[in-house]
Amino acid sequence: MASPQPVPTIYEWAGGRDALARWLNAFYDRVEGDELLAPLFGGTVSVEHREHVTDWWSEVMGGPAFYTERHGGYEHMLAKHRALAIDPERRLRFVTLLSRAADDVDLPADPEFRAAIMGYAEWGTRLAVENSAPDAQPAPHAPVPRWGWGVAPPYQG
Repeated sequence: MASPQPVPTIYEWAGGRDALARWLNAFYDRVEGDELLAPLFGGTVSVEHREHVTDWWSEVMGGPAFYTERHGGYEHMLAKHRALAIDPERRLRFVTLLSRAADDVDLPADPEFRAAIMGYAEWGTRLAVENSAPDAQPAPHAPVPRWGWGVAPPYQG
């Protein structure tokens, strides 16, 4: 009897860092053309920012811990969002553009994968709204989250 295949990480299922970079670059291209989000980035999203966010998503989705090693982990991410005052409308637009960009670059379209990445996007952006409020008092130290498949791992028929 053959042993069951190990469940891949979301990072592996996506296609690794290159696939996530394609996705996030497509996303930030959309952000630069968006009247609601572009001003948060001064109209242009730098290559450095794109690389840092790709490192973050890669680590969160089960890839190498590059964000923690290269940029300082949770504390660095938290510092980048302090006092931005992200409102619910911008949060929703952010998540919507992430979803559209996943289609743009043909990330895996299976419902399990999309539910996993968009579940993280929903969770993370809702925390960003809370943590970016002018009077926020977020936890000063925390690990970088490691996102999993939740209740529906990928179908490997």
